Amino acid sequence: MKLFVFLLCLVHGVSAVTHSLKYFFTGSSQVPNFPEFVVVGLVDEVQMVHYDSNTQKAEPTQDWIKKYTEDDPQYWERETGKFLGSQQWFKVNIEIAKKRFNQTGGVHIAQRMYGCEWDDETNEVKGYDQGGYDGEDFISFDLESGQFIAPKPEGVITKHKWDNDKAFIAQEKNYLTQICPEWLKKYVNYGRSSLMRKDVPSVSLLQKTPSSPVSCHATGFYPDRAMMFWRKDGEEIHEGVERGEILPNHDGSFQMKVDLDVSSVSPEDWKKYDCVFQLSGVEDDIITNLEPESGGFPTAAVIGGVVALLLLAACVAGIVIWKKRSNGEEQKYGFKRANTSDTSSSSS
Repeated sequence: MKLFVFLLCLVHGVSAVTHSLKYFFTGSSQVPNFPEFVVVGLVDEVQMVHYDSNTQKAEPTQDWIKKYTEDDPQYWERETGKFLGSQQWFKVNIEIAKKRFNQTGGVHIAQRMYGCEWDDETNEVKGYDQGGYDGEDFISFDLESGQFIAPKPEGVITKHKWDNDKAFIAQEKNYLTQICPEWLKKYVNYGRSSLMRKDVPSVSLLQKTPSSPVSCHATGFYPDRAMMFWRKDGEEIHEGVERGEILPNHDGSFQMKVDLDVSSVSPEDWKKYDCVFQLSGVEDDIITNLEPESGGFPTAAVIGGVVALLLLAACVAGIVIWKKRSNGEEQKYGFKRANTSDTSSSSS
């Protein structure tokens, strides 16, 4: 499946923040040792709710969402009911999709990702609703045109049915531009002390072998609006530099790394290089000079770091989930789709 990469243009030191609320749904068939259906909800890329078909219960993953539900005691009951309905529709839709693609048995996955972003300075709102099947884009909603996009022939039936349902289109637009941002603002308000915190990272220089690139590795920072780069003589450089993605840690913080190829750098020139880490909203940069101790940089740490990154990548891949309209009663998709008002009125 294509991975949707949302690129955030960071202006260092600016306090305005783009907040996000995203829900990821995954329905699967014949996947060993994996729940048939999984839901993950995230605010500002931090997981706040989890549901799967094994427990059949929506559960909080952050303390601040528990505080919210003290003011809304029926919240978890509504969420559980919604996800139970979605679970059934995903199961039906996988069977419909198998017929569309002339498939019989085997492992199959239907996915949905939907949500919104809100800029707390400009008040600008963006919404998205995207779906996939067996690792391929299946259908997505274009908010600007108010129409669905089907990149594969098997999704065209769905596109036509949904495009012709004006009530559904109106519900989709209302949810993505009104209801979703309203819930996002509520969540941000309740989770402000956690979501708006600024945690600076520990930064280390790591090198696997004397001929390997030097990795500048930062871990433990929050939020994920950060930049890291190499400089030479105080000027940012790009040649011989490879940036890694920002990845989540198990505790809700983030990590990232940027590699510098030092194979053509003479030992006496190493002191000209440094690694700079910048965190949005934090004035002071963290600058780490390229001056190895005797014996070189740590090697065990980088090996452990690589293993950790691989494990994190596997977890993220398992949770990168997508679209299928859920929790409703109408057959639309060929696939069935949910009544948008049901989905949006409860909490998402």
